Amino acid sequence: MPDPGNTESMRGIDSVIRTVAHVIVGILVVWIALDLLDANRANTVVGWFHSAADWLAGWSIGLFDVAHHTAQVLLDYGIPAVVYLAIAHAIATRAVARRT
Repeated sequence: MPDPGNTESMRGIDSVIRTVAHVIVGILVVWIALDLLDANRANTVVGWFHSAADWLAGWSIGLFDVAHHTAQVLLDYGIPAVVYLAIAHAIATRAVARRT
């Protein structure tokens, strides 16, 4: 019989994992929007989002090489956003499923 307290703590862990993933995806999406809207990269906030997004998406930047800037930005930063979200949701769902 599952421990109700343990189930609640796993739901908490599930929530934390998903929240962290959503924050990561949010940073990447904000950077995509800032880049495509040609935001001033000299601005401190824009620079922070650029640095954070580059760090988070470093493994995927240049994975595909396309001629159009919009498509390149969407591929470079959109792929990791989807991957991080999918992995986080899979981990969170599996962790809760094991404990219930």
